[in-house]
Amino acid sequence: MAARKSIHGEWSSRWAFVLAATGSAVGLGNIWKFPYITGENGGGAFVLVYLACVAVIGVPIMMSEIMLGRRGRQSPMNTMRVLAVESGHSPAWQYLGWMGVLAGFLILSYYSVIAGWALAYVFRTGLGWFQGQTADGVGHIFTEFINDSESLLFWHTVFMVMTVVVVMRGVRSGLERAVKFLMPALFVLLLMLVGYAMNTGAFTAGLDFLFSPDFSRITPASVLTAMGHAFFTLSLGMGAIMVYGSYLPRHTSIARTTFMIAGADTLVALLASMAIFPILFANGLEPDEGPGLIFITLPLAFGHMPGGLLFGTLFFILLTFAAWTSAISLIEPAVTWLVENRGMRRMGASLAAGTVTWLLGVATVFSFNEDSVLAFDFTFAGETKTNGVFDILDILTANFMLPLGGFFIAVFAAWFMNREASRDELELREPAYDIWRFLVRYVTPTAVAIVFLNVIGVVQF
Repeated sequence: MAARKSIHGEWSSRWAFVLAATGSAVGLGNIWKFPYITGENGGGAFVLVYLACVAVIGVPIMMSEIMLGRRGRQSPMNTMRVLAVESGHSPAWQYLGWMGVLAGFLILSYYSVIAGWALAYVFRTGLGWFQGQTADGVGHIFTEFINDSESLLFWHTVFMVMTVVVVMRGVRSGLERAVKFLMPALFVLLLMLVGYAMNTGAFTAGLDFLFSPDFSRITPASVLTAMGHAFFTLSLGMGAIMVYGSYLPRHTSIARTTFMIAGADTLVALLASMAIFPILFANGLEPDEGPGLIFITLPLAFGHMPGGLLFGTLFFILLTFAAWTSAISLIEPAVTWLVENRGMRRMGASLAAGTVTWLLGVATVFSFNEDSVLAFDFTFAGETKTNGVFDILDILTANFMLPLGGFFIAVFAAWFMNREASRDELELREPAYDIWRFLVRYVTPTAVAIVFLNVIGVVQF
């Protein structure tokens, strides 16, 4: 078969792709979610379970998604249609691409709002809002902030503008140039924060918590949490990795780059935890504070530490950079489809996709306002949700669309795609190819299905 070429261009090198895909994978989940779920599930033992899940679930699906993207060289919808027909199957597989792109679109609409919080906290921390504050004081600042719809709308708008400006400039001038600056800067900031944590007097306690396994703390629920996060942290099932794979030069090793991306993503999560836990322990705070860890607990800690003003500000800059690199990957699949199927120029497609995402994000903004009709309560999987539209979008994407997307990507790659085609793209020798094929045929889909069924309450552990 003659090699297809993307009309959108290619990455200039393997390293450019690694940085871009790592940027897509590294986001709020690494710096916000991973530390608090590690804290809630006992530390070191959970980290080991998580690493095993990345290897068994995350890596095989990521290899599959990159492979499909490079084989098709188009938007996820067009890629799935072309590859299905090429393999002698129904073009209806294109709806898998549609589901992924829609999931990314919905995620970005509320992700942008949360990223706006991080952006606002850069300035609030830098201006000394949290210096000397009590726990109640920090909590009050956060509560007032998320109930101020005008303020949330402003920061949501600023972040979406930042995202669209990068995407409209194209693959090399926009995406590649941005990640070549943002990803090294993110690692430098992380290392600075780890260096700061080393001088808190509680660095050893933080390392013990993070790397000393206590398997008595591991429960079936902990394993499911690790499995779910391993899947979600790599940006799988939402079209982003597939479309980034479509820009990957031919004969670049998919397996090698996937391991590099998964390794870098995991390293960021571990470094973030190495920075956060010592800061918490040094201030007598608990590591299992849940989602409030970043916007309430950490500002309280920084507000009472020497150098907290500077390093607290750097932390929220880090969080903003991580969110930014993920956001540009979430909107890219929709932009590529508009260019390919609607004949739009990249600038117009980026503005159109960004505007629709921004409008949908407005609903999330008002879902945090207690007086808004969009901030209603409901119960899901035995838990009470209080933020209406935001929670619905989060549950719909994280618990339904992404697992289903990852599941069917694995199924298509292993059961429907021609064996010769997958071998040709992956360029793996025996027995590496057979190991990948076995994992993606049996182990990975089964694990994702178990997580999915548990979340929706069909299977309980």
